[in-house]
Amino acid sequence: MMNDISWDLYRSFLAVLRCGSLSAAARDLGLTQPTMGRHVEALEATLGYPLFTRSQQGLIANEAAEALRPYAETLASTVAALERHASGELGAVKGTVRITASDVIGVEVLPPILARLQHEHPGLAIELSLSDVVEDVLRREADIAVRMTGPKQDALLARHIGEIPVGLFAHQTYIERYGEPQSLADLTRHRFIGYDRQTAYIRAAGDLIRARTPDFPDFAALDMGYRTDSNIAQLAAIRAGAGIGFCQTGIARRDPDLIHILKHAFRMPLDTWVVMHEDLKLLPRQKAVFDALAKGLLDYAATT
Repeated sequence: MMNDISWDLYRSFLAVLRCGSLSAAARDLGLTQPTMGRHVEALEATLGYPLFTRSQQGLIANEAAEALRPYAETLASTVAALERHASGELGAVKGTVRITASDVIGVEVLPPILARLQHEHPGLAIELSLSDVVEDVLRREADIAVRMTGPKQDALLARHIGEIPVGLFAHQTYIERYGEPQSLADLTRHRFIGYDRQTAYIRAAGDLIRARTPDFPDFAALDMGYRTDSNIAQLAAIRAGAGIGFCQTGIARRDPDLIHILKHAFRMPLDTWVVMHEDLKLLPRQKAVFDALAKGLLDYAATT
């Protein structure tokens, strides 16, 4: 019966969907390739229809498999949330808490906050998911999120951190080689570090920049001589002297060789929030992490 399908079969199915082959999915789950194959075949037999087309390149998901994907993703999130919740002890700051944040915040800002927290609570385990794709706190894909937009759902508990300013920065070596722009218009004559794709997020950021700074050049007019969709890679390029790029002022101030370009002419704020589901507010470990993130980020924002 379909009601009796084991979660193990769906977990293997989802791993194959994500990885594209039995061998890669097996490595991802720590299983053997024959076991993965048996799981997929057992699920197909129970459902009564195939989910993949077998080819020399691997397994290609068919329409039926793609239709099942969102339900399997939801099931995986629910199981992961259940395991995190069960990992703790009632009344103790112990167990696993999953946090999602952007890569820059996760790499440059959160580590000392989380290190102090784990020093205070040695039984606390942290899962940190770094992505600009917002993981859904409502669906428990993450317990706590650090977001650059305010939440709109009533079921979420949110702490407003405030605005974290972003400015234009270049390394001293770049300035020595190419000079420092004296106006926003001068930016078009310099190498710029930016994104390699015009996503909806990038277009929205461009609209925000021009709304706050009408004289800022259109992105199409900038010499994007160094392009990457990773904010961390952009930061590394700025530090290496590859060009001018966007950087949070609080991060840039740690490096005396990073020069704040046109600081009186350009400033873009990131409105920052810490968010979790309101059902988690009475659980000790989630509350401890939420409070520590809020305090740590408020202290960070104050330095900017």
